[in-house]
Amino acid sequence: MRRTVQIKRDDIVQTRIVAADQPLLGDGEVRLKIESFSVTANNVTYAVVGDAFGYWNFFPGEGEWGVVPMWGHAMVTESRHPDIAVGERVYGYLPMAESLDVLPDGVSPSGFTDAAAHRQPMSPIYNHYSRLAADPEHNPAKEAERMIFGPLFKTGFLIESMMRREYWFGAETLICTSASSKTAMATASVARDKSPQVRRIGLTSSGNVEFVRSGGFYDLVLAYDQTAQLPRAASVLVDFAGNAKVIHAIHTALGDNLKYSCTVGATHVGEGFGRDNGPLPGPAPVLFFAPDHAVAAITALGPKAFGEAVAASWVQFVGEAGGAVSVDERAGLEAASAAFIDTVQGKADPAVGIVIRP
Repeated sequence: MRRTVQIKRDDIVQTRIVAADQPLLGDGEVRLKIESFSVTANNVTYAVVGDAFGYWNFFPGEGEWGVVPMWGHAMVTESRHPDIAVGERVYGYLPMAESLDVLPDGVSPSGFTDAAAHRQPMSPIYNHYSRLAADPEHNPAKEAERMIFGPLFKTGFLIESMMRREYWFGAETLICTSASSKTAMATASVARDKSPQVRRIGLTSSGNVEFVRSGGFYDLVLAYDQTAQLPRAASVLVDFAGNAKVIHAIHTALGDNLKYSCTVGATHVGEGFGRDNGPLPGPAPVLFFAPDHAVAAITALGPKAFGEAVAASWVQFVGEAGGAVSVDERAGLEAASAAFIDTVQGKADPAVGIVIRP
């Protein structure tokens, strides 16, 4: 049997665990036993924008119930592919479940792509699995940190890279909402390293201000009710919260000083993500879709140079963020469901990274 956590697509605090028989593997297929995955605000964003960006399509559910993608580790327990051995481990996109069947294609020592037909319309970035035995990013002692921070860090890296290519749109200040989120911290970390001339300001809930300040990623940390205190300097806004009221307040406070505004995430579920909150002063927010920017960056730099650049920034970030966030390992899909609901409802502690072993 294979158990899976399903989420109600139009009410993501409703979850259920379903069980089904595992089918026989077809020619060339491989069965992965899911060993571990993390639950973060990033997974909530996948659910919130799942219909618009196809996130529900990676691991199909049933009718109004869908499966939210996770990032984690898995082991090959059955293989009908001549180049994939039972016992080897991989890292990549996984369902909130106990196992996953994939159809490896483009197999190389470093990894493979799942060629399952239903996954082909989506970005290839999400369909690739790294084979840990030859993965330069793999560190056995840092598997938890990779699951918790890795995908979010790469998004932050790509945001800074895009801003730098555009000369920060003439801005001298970076403003991040949901500043306690791991993607926001990553963005600020890379900006501090690669664009030190840009001042970094984090906006967060009043209860998270001290935690965000303690991380040291921002020059200034303000609570959401302090947006009127934002410096009237040329700025770019990177929004991870998806809170229409907060976005409107920032645009109103900065007016023409806001040179660029982009939307990345939706950690504030139910607070007006994607809705009209009245006339918005300043530039219209532009959606940042990380997979498209990743393909562009890899094409421009080449896979090797891009990988080396990401790795160099990653080592620095994980050393800092790993010290600021403790790892909480939990067992079972019931724990995964509970962690996801807590994260949706804003109850998850930003100082704790949750790893599930299903």
